[in-house]
Amino acid sequence: MTTAHIIWDWNGTLLNDVNVSVDATNLALAEIGIEPLTLEQYREYYCVPVQIFYKQVIGREPSSSEWSIIGKTFNSHYRPGIQKARLADGVNQLLARRHQAGATQSLCSLMEHKDLLPMIDNHGISEFFTHIDGRNTPLLTTGKSVQLADHIKKLNLPPEKSVVIGDATDDAVAALAAGTHVVLYTGGTHSRLSLEKIGVPVVDSLSEALAVADDLVCKK
Repeated sequence: MTTAHIIWDWNGTLLNDVNVSVDATNLALAEIGIEPLTLEQYREYYCVPVQIFYKQVIGREPSSSEWSIIGKTFNSHYRPGIQKARLADGVNQLLARRHQAGATQSLCSLMEHKDLLPMIDNHGISEFFTHIDGRNTPLLTTGKSVQLADHIKKLNLPPEKSVVIGDATDDAVAALAAGTHVVLYTGGTHSRLSLEKIGVPVVDSLSEALAVADDLVCKK
């Protein structure tokens, strides 16, 4: 059976940091007088770029001073919180098993590269990836598309032999623009309903995501 090269997303996919994000978001919203979101509401509203997310939650465009408050408050809680976040269930075993089978994997994340590398090292999974790319530029309103395209070029593989596994609609938009496959996982930032609107495979576990990914490349 043909084996896909897997391009993993980090936040909300391999790293289970969704509750950290929700808590930090609610603390930021409280600073500007907005009611907190439940996890379900957060997943319903969440999108990239985050400017649109906050506009939908608040019901209007935040002022420049509100943007400043949101950014400072979110980061002051999210940055220390994410250091305590754990990997999604079974991630170590899934990555190790695939690595031992001779399949290749890489990681492409919108987290800053300088923050991403030590986190991956601390979780003891660096050895499983052929390439690790975090963000080295300001966070773009275009999402992950440019970064993913650059990541795929480094792989020296036909795009159709790769599959992005992520938790966000932006992962799908970026993957399709780059000519690669994508499988979306419901354990992260988006509701299943919002993910299904994209028209790509949606799964509830990372083990299922790998099975679907290999099937997509095999059929190709």
